Amino acid sequence: MNDGDAMMTALPGGGLHLLKPPVGAAAEGLLGTFLEGLPHAAWLARLDTRCIVAANGQAARWFVGADAPASALLGRAADAVAASPEDLAWWLGAELGDCSPLFSDTLVGSCDGRTRPVSRSIRVVELPLQAGGEPQSLALVTLADRSAEVQLQAQREELVAELQGTLEATADGILVTDLAGRLRVFNRRFAELFELPDDLLLKRDDAALRDGLVSRLADPAADARRLLALQGEAPVSERFTLTRGRVLERVSRPLMHDGRGSGCVWSFRDLTERLAAEERIETLSHTDPLTGLANRGRMAEHVRSLLELPEGDGSGTAGPTTLSLLVVDLDRFGHINDTLGHVVGNDVLLDVAQRIQGCLRKGDLLARVGGDQFAIVVSPADAAFAEKLAGRVLNEIKKPCSVGDAQFTLTCSIGVALAPSHGRDADQLMRRAEQAMRAVKGTGRANWRLHQARTEVDWRSHMKIDHAMRHALVSNRFRLNYQPQVCLATGIVTGAEALLRWRDPEMGEISPGRFIKVAEDSGFIVQLGEWVLRTAVGQAARWHAQGRSLPVAVNVSALQFQQAHFVERVAEALAVAGMPAPLLELELTESILLHDEAGDMLHRLEALARLGVQMSIDDFGTGYSSLSYLKRIPVHKLKIDRAFVSGLPDDDGNAAIVRAIVQMAHALGKTVIAEGVETEAQRQFLSDIGCDEFQGFLFAPALDVLSFEQRLPALTTPVPPRRRAPRMRLVS
Repeated sequence: MNDGDAMMTALPGGGLHLLKPPVGAAAEGLLGTFLEGLPHAAWLARLDTRCIVAANGQAARWFVGADAPASALLGRAADAVAASPEDLAWWLGAELGDCSPLFSDTLVGSCDGRTRPVSRSIRVVELPLQAGGEPQSLALVTLADRSAEVQLQAQREELVAELQGTLEATADGILVTDLAGRLRVFNRRFAELFELPDDLLLKRDDAALRDGLVSRLADPAADARRLLALQGEAPVSERFTLTRGRVLERVSRPLMHDGRGSGCVWSFRDLTERLAAEERIETLSHTDPLTGLANRGRMAEHVRSLLELPEGDGSGTAGPTTLSLLVVDLDRFGHINDTLGHVVGNDVLLDVAQRIQGCLRKGDLLARVGGDQFAIVVSPADAAFAEKLAGRVLNEIKKPCSVGDAQFTLTCSIGVALAPSHGRDADQLMRRAEQAMRAVKGTGRANWRLHQARTEVDWRSHMKIDHAMRHALVSNRFRLNYQPQVCLATGIVTGAEALLRWRDPEMGEISPGRFIKVAEDSGFIVQLGEWVLRTAVGQAARWHAQGRSLPVAVNVSALQFQQAHFVERVAEALAVAGMPAPLLELELTESILLHDEAGDMLHRLEALARLGVQMSIDDFGTGYSSLSYLKRIPVHKLKIDRAFVSGLPDDDGNAAIVRAIVQMAHALGKTVIAEGVETEAQRQFLSDIGCDEFQGFLFAPALDVLSFEQRLPALTTPVPPRRRAPRMRLVS
């Protein structure tokens, strides 16, 4: 060791002792080197005077300034430089002889006015203050700046708080374990889902926690092993059912650190309400909400499942299952809703559902497929079984029904389709059973019918004609022919009936008997009838302007007559054409008399009469005319149907009917015209019994306008042209 070298050793109680004190200038250099070599701010102070005798540059920069040298702190009081309560307490203790080392974290102010967190230490060292001098007891004070550490700690705590808040905010239960399955982190939702007691969570007893989780499983034997079992690195999703019926979905995801697995994150989601909602939706999607029966969709699925089942036929070859589909539609059910209200109507539907269900076997399906329409699926079942079942249902439905104070009798119409002969899927079977049911409705109701292949062919033809008619009206392909009406006494033409004709480019000439029925069924008869009315009135107005005041008769369907603004439409057509109202005759069907709700029919007839329009009953004798109505309504003419004229004069029955019609009409002051007169014998008979007019092929067929006008001069006596009639006011 050189003279300038020195060695220090620790003293008992934590002080430092210089074994070989420095000599001369070496002492100052040694102290400076010693303090500068420390990583933190440091200084030495005398114990007796508390004055700083040496410091390093970091201490000077801390307390004096950024550019201050180490000597700037020399001579300052140590308890003034670092004046925290702990520093002051230590110096006071040192004065009393207690120089125990001090190590603590505190806050110390710096020259820039900031207070920084530090780790401070004070310990006593024995060092000479001058060369050759005796060692002195000095206090070595160090300050380690903890600002970065504290900031990092604050950031870490903030991050932990955010993570904890995120865990608590999620609706899922979260559990984090290490690779050994030990509990690391969890949230409150996890404890709630498994209904874990607080004491179990506070203890952090991993074995007890696992036992608590397993005890909540509905099937511990099957689910315990995989509850907290990490399976590979990919996320794994599984479901567990707890003892109280709660269903949890568990997703496990490995926890990775530095590219290696360090544990597992478990996420538990409560699926109970969602699964219950899905079940309710599934139930509602296949169930009628009123009756609780299957709906149309569920019925279709049931039919499909039955038809997909193979059925042995005895030869070793499997064939499709046979079944019957019955569509039950209540007759005139709308009257119940309209009269008694929908609440009573719903009660009736519930009663009907119970009645039909009582007719079925176990395994047969009853569904509600419409407002008052039910479907029955029975399998196996052939036509004979379907017939018996339809009979039982008909008899059950027609039993007296009592709801509240109301008592009434219901009937129903039933259509039947068989699989596979009538269809191989639910849609085909439903369509064909409904067609059969509608056929029952059209023939009187309260019966049943098996689907007939011809019905579907007729329906396809019906749709084709309906489609073609609508295009024909837009394309102006309809035309009117006019058949003369002749006075039997004088042979003079007294009027003309406008008859609708149609030639289609694809189907050719189509008879009115074919397309009029289609138009009535589809409702297109209203539009078609308005076109006929406007066209016929326009033609009659042109003849009238030419000096030939010839009444024109136009057929009116019951549906057209029932339209709310029918009278206004007639008045408008007359006003636009400028034709006197008496030159228009409306031929009404007897069915109009059967649908007089609240006297609406009579009001319309009276409004037309006030307008000046003439009216007649077409095809009289074929319907159900009420004589009391016939006496009251303002109809001036009855038209005898061709069915009664065709057998004249040899058919005694027809002759008696025609004679009675003529006598009754004259007694009521009405004119009688017979249609379909084709022979002279028929004309003579009608003349002999006093019939007023006739029309038919004997005189002339229905003629186009040009042909009719060519014959018109010879058939009528021209009259002087009349002044154009003023436009007529609409009559309400």
